[in-house]
Amino acid sequence: MKNLLWVPLLWLMSFAANGDNPVVEMHTSAGIIVLELNQTLAPVTVANFLEYVEKDGYQGAIFHRVIPGFMIQTGGHFEDLTELEVANSVVNEADNGLKNKAGTIAMARMGEIDSAERQFFINIGNNTSLDHGPMSCTREDERKVAQARARGLHRPQSCKTFGYAVFGRVVGGMDVVVGIEGVATRPKGMHQNVPVQPVIIEKVVLRSREP
Repeated sequence: MKNLLWVPLLWLMSFAANGDNPVVEMHTSAGIIVLELNQTLAPVTVANFLEYVEKDGYQGAIFHRVIPGFMIQTGGHFEDLTELEVANSVVNEADNGLKNKAGTIAMARMGEIDSAERQFFINIGNNTSLDHGPMSCTREDERKVAQARARGLHRPQSCKTFGYAVFGRVVGGMDVVVGIEGVATRPKGMHQNVPVQPVIIEKVVLRSREP
């Protein structure tokens, strides 16, 4: 089982010297998308994301899931749909008050609350169904369901999703995002909504700051 990343990496602290949020440029085959990362409200998620950026960990990833009006997802697969290497899972910060509004970026994950690793998506619409809220499941709810399943029992889920952690927003290149949203897609292997013509991340770079 992978380790869970609960605290920001120490090297991230250097970006907080003047209280500004980190800004990264995501160079894709469709154009450049500029992202502002909210390290105040999503410190763990931003630290995890920037660790991959520092190691060129997103280079070669494709947008493997494109759903018009909903989202475009990337960060986990090469063009042949093999998976990029992952490190730690991260604690889910969906309860940080940030909402899945159009133009925000959030972590993709599996069913488990704290299962996000490296994949992320850009919201195309205001996806309130992905937000954390008063009726969201807790980690204790999740534990009880898992225990019941381990005993072969079905425990009804009375709560809603814990939510998907928003950790930043698009501040430049939204036209590129909309262009990616509009590409033709098809099923490919086990995946649905895969662009026919791959949209590839060429590099993601942290913008330098003026002294």
